[in-house]
Amino acid sequence: MKNIIFLLLLTQSGFLFAAEQSVVLSIPGMDCPVCPITIKKSLQKVAGVKSVDVSYESKTAAVTFDDQLSGLPDLLKATENVGYSSNLQDGKK
Repeated sequence: MKNIIFLLLLTQSGFLFAAEQSVVLSIPGMDCPVCPITIKKSLQKVAGVKSVDVSYESKTAAVTFDDQLSGLPDLLKATENVGYSSNLQDGKK
């Protein structure tokens, strides 16, 4: 019985350590109204991404993601893959 309880706790422990993270990316290359759509679609394809809010006016993307499935490098690569360089906006982790 102890082994069963231990195995159950062990298999569920990953959920205990997973955390949602939110970051704001600065994307200065957005220069048309279609850019946010392209960027949002690319970011939504990254594993673990929960939500994406892209602003053409501020040239930013607010992204919430599961840090057990992806990280900042994955998000930066997603914008780069569709032709937009990005970086972490200062103080917005």
